[in-house]
Amino acid sequence: MGLLRRNPMKTQVMKSVLIVVVVALILRGGESRGVAKAKPKAPTESFEYSAMNCRAHSASLTEFGGVGDGKTSNTKAFQTAISKLSQFATDGGAQLFVPAGKWLTGSFSLTSHFTLYLHKDAVLLASQDLNEWPVLKALPSYGRGRDAAAGRFSSLIFGTNLTDVIVTGDNGTIDGQGEFWWQQFHKKKLKYTRPYLIEIMFSSDIQISNLTLLNSPSWNVHPVYSSNILVQGITIIAPISSPNTDGINPDSCTNTRIEDCYIISGDDCVAVKSGWDEYGISFGMPTKQLVIRRLTCISPYSATIALGSEMSGGIQDVRAEDIVAINTESAVRIKTAVGRGGYVKDIYVRRMTLHTMKWAFWMTGNYGSHADGNYDKNAFPEITGINYRDVVAENVTMAARLEGIADHPFTGICMSNVTIGLAKKAKKQPWTCTDIQGITSGVTPTPCGLLPDQGTKKPGGCDFPADDIPIDMVEIKKCTYRSNV
Repeated sequence: MGLLRRNPMKTQVMKSVLIVVVVALILRGGESRGVAKAKPKAPTESFEYSAMNCRAHSASLTEFGGVGDGKTSNTKAFQTAISKLSQFATDGGAQLFVPAGKWLTGSFSLTSHFTLYLHKDAVLLASQDLNEWPVLKALPSYGRGRDAAAGRFSSLIFGTNLTDVIVTGDNGTIDGQGEFWWQQFHKKKLKYTRPYLIEIMFSSDIQISNLTLLNSPSWNVHPVYSSNILVQGITIIAPISSPNTDGINPDSCTNTRIEDCYIISGDDCVAVKSGWDEYGISFGMPTKQLVIRRLTCISPYSATIALGSEMSGGIQDVRAEDIVAINTESAVRIKTAVGRGGYVKDIYVRRMTLHTMKWAFWMTGNYGSHADGNYDKNAFPEITGINYRDVVAENVTMAARLEGIADHPFTGICMSNVTIGLAKKAKKQPWTCTDIQGITSGVTPTPCGLLPDQGTKKPGGCDFPADDIPIDMVEIKKCTYRSNV
């Protein structure tokens, strides 16, 4: 093979082009001398999200010294940010953006006309430094803490006496790092009741949505003494053996909507409450106008939906529909006792699909567990107007365990179009019924004698209400966040 030869003409052309380029760069540099260059614009973080209310002002946690390295405490950053943004409460409100990162923090309090928004890759990590958890008084309707007689640690995200507050995101995560707290609880080393992940009290117009909650020290979401509440699109995950990790607990609340939530927990997926014994009776604030829709629950040792046991202020007008439970102890459980007082009435449940359950339905009037020894032994709870229809269950150990209170029976129980497939090792007696009254229609297996079959004609008392509650008519808006990053 011969050697490749250079083309002299081509080489000369290349040299000429190179010279022209160099001269042009020199001239450009000379022309720019003495002229200030415009700084490139900072990129912006911009997105839309759905909320009950939008905000006029925006900021990022990093603007207040937030560091998302998973090690630096951001408690002061959150507190400072929310304090500064609270000035906009009367000027269109404000929203605080938590970017991607791991944000270690202790408890912090929200403000009115405010939105906390978590990026999809943002993780709030609950601090394990007890100095970052203020201690609060016991709730007035409980009279004492649940874990200890003294007060309680403030929740990770807390708010009181607020109007129009939103905690949402693009499925961002709040990790309670609960193992630390669970160990302290089991060792009986806690002086105060464990914190919850989110608690908002004495407030109205609340939205908690599109978040993943992990490993809460105790309850996950606790709206209490509040109204006009939307809890939507929440995923809650905790070990099934974790203590008291209830999912969503509306407590002495009015006009609440819980929908499109997926919960795996060590306790009830949804627990409806209204105060404990004489303290709840005295406080006298019921939970009413509650809708639960499209809930999926896994909780092998507890209920899909529990009513009580702290129900001394009363529970009324609860509507649950399109519920799925898998490997869960019971579908709907009413828990109460002598001394509770109060009432559970006008409860409506329809379209439940249940897989692998211990009981489909469970009511008990001897739950016990009193706040103290001063409860009124003549305070009998009233349980009436309990309606179940259109339920399909499979692999169930026992159809129902229904135990009222002697001389104070649970009344007005109605079941219609219910098919319960029993497990291979099911109890020989699928129904246990004492001190109850009611009717059934189209229920398999054949119910107990205290729930006589009315034949194929559907009993009207099992009808689900056709009207809407006010929270169903709330308008959801498209909101925008835009800020330099």
